[in-house]
This record gives sequence, C-alpha cells and structure tokens, in this order.
Amino acid sequence: MSNLDIAPSETVCEAGVETMLAEPAVEIIEAREVPLGGPRAMNVRRTLPQKARSLIGAWCFADHYGPDPAGPRRMDVPPHPHTGLQTVTWLFAGEIEHRDSSGGYTMVRPGQLNLMTAGRGVQHSEVSTAAEGVLHGVQLWTALPAHARHGRAFFEHSEPPVLEHQGARVSVFLGSLLGYTAEATAFTPIVGAQFDLPPGASVSVPVDETFEHGVLVDAGDISFEGVHVPRASLGYRAPGASMLTLANRGYSPGRIVLIGGEPFGEQIVMWWNFIGRTHDEVVAYREQWQREVIDGETDAGRYGRVEGYIGRDGAAGKALPAPALPNVRLRPRG
Repeated sequence: MSNLDIAPSETVCEAGVETMLAEPAVEIIEAREVPLGGPRAMNVRRTLPQKARSLIGAWCFADHYGPDPAGPRRMDVPPHPHTGLQTVTWLFAGEIEHRDSSGGYTMVRPGQLNLMTAGRGVQHSEVSTAAEGVLHGVQLWTALPAHARHGRAFFEHSEPPVLEHQGARVSVFLGSLLGYTAEATAFTPIVGAQFDLPPGASVSVPVDETFEHGVLVDAGDISFEGVHVPRASLGYRAPGASMLTLANRGYSPGRIVLIGGEPFGEQIVMWWNFIGRTHDEVVAYREQWQREVIDGETDAGRYGRVEGYIGRDGAAGKALPAPALPNVRLRPRG
C-alpha cells in the first residue's frame, strides 16, 4: 500500500535507550484517520509512525482499514515505489489484486500473507475486488536492516496454519511464536500474528523477553497486560516480558494483530514510500522515481515496471508521481 499523503512529513525513527528503559506498562497509541487517495478515498486508521512512537521492533508502519463496502476498486492504488522495506498485507475480509515489478502477481485473500521485499527498489499496485462485499484488514511495513536494504526485490505469498492456543485461534504470519516459525522471509528477529479471542477468553502467550510488542485491536473489548486497548488503537509493551496476557472481556468475538521484535537499533528516515538512512538518500530515491518512471527516461532502472495495471478509465494505468519534498532538511527528533 502507498502512503498517499500529499505532504508527507519526513520521520527519523530510532529504537533508542528510552525504549529499552521504559517502564513495563502498556502505552496506548491512538490511530489517526488518513484518506487513502483522491476524492473517492477510503479512510485508514494509522498508528505507526507517530511522534510518540515510530518503531516496534522493525515494524515501522501500520494501517488498519474497514470493514468497508468493498465494491470494485474501493481500494485502487496505482503503481508506486518502495525502498528499504517490506510490505505486509493481511486481510480479515475482501480480496486485493497485487502486481509488482519483481514479477509478483496474486489475489490476496483472508488468512493469506502477501509479503513484498522492496530491497533497493520496487514498484507495485493494489486494487480491491468486489469479493465478499467487504474490505477489511491491515497493511504493515517492516524496515530492512543495513545488510538487506540494498538487495533485490522479491515477492512471497503464503497461508500460515491456524493454531489453537488456550481457546484462541492464532495465525503466525511472520517470525516465530508458540513453537511455530512462519515460512515468510524475515531479516530481523520479529513476530506478526493474528489472534481470534472468543468472548470472555484470556490467554497467556510466551514471548521473547528481548522483544518489544504491540497489540493492534480490530474487534472486541480487549485488554493487554490488564490495560484496556480501544478498537483501532495500538497497545505498546517495552522489552522485558517473557509472557503476555491478552483478554477479551466482551460478549462478542475479539480479534487483534500482535507485532513485535528486537528494538531495531538503526536510525531510519521515512518519507512518502521510501526508507533510507539520510535526507540526501531519500531525495535521490525520489528524483530517480520521477526521472525513470514518471518522466519515462528508462524502461526499468531502480524500480522496474508493473505490467497489467489498468486504471479506472480502462486504459493502462499511470504510476503515482511523488509529492513535493519539504523545503527544509530533515532534523532528527529528540
């Protein structure tokens, strides 16, 4: 998914000492509403990145959307670039057509992981279909560490098994949890999993105590370590816990997405759909996107080509131009 903000801010993200020394309490990160493109935009609820917290392990971006009436092209994101990250698409309902310049193509459906590793550069498109009549899910990004961020782009699609744990149904789509390791490629110690909690259920989940964790609530009256986490909000827990407690105190089914990992340990610069390490690096990524793809000076270049994307007008769709850069250089926060 693209960040379609027309004036995206540059963000320096770093897992620092303040994260490692945080008190073992749950911090609530509230979502902000962001329109996902144009006059017919669907709104998404974004919890990462924010000023209060920009990383949980390598997780650096979290959008939560729906349930919305699906309809054809409810989500219609034209080809757009990424660098230095992985996109993680995970649906609760609906269907999305994915195309990317590494040759990846699939229809993403509930319970299936769609993972695209951008490496040094890739572009992709995402278009929802009318399947199920509802579109509902999460779009997440992970930051690639230094040793992997200049590698080739590639695409993976998998369907993790559903595990049973103390009455909850669990799908581990990235990393390791509950004795299961997902087949998807991970470049840092990490975990991503969906938990479906019956009404009144409480589960204890053994975790790596070096990890920090976040719980994104989709449905239910959810408590995380005894702290209520409102729907669409993210509850954060600092490293140090070897067991996490999740409970659904309500009378309807609950659903959460658990993300976590070792504190990332590298400073990153995020702007629009690019992740780099410096302001100048991100500027160069943007200039290359505009020159190679938008102005069409080369057939491939850093970002390659997306084949087969059709725009709303039925013609071959055009790629998204990058927004204008801010007129100031990046200054780290804190």
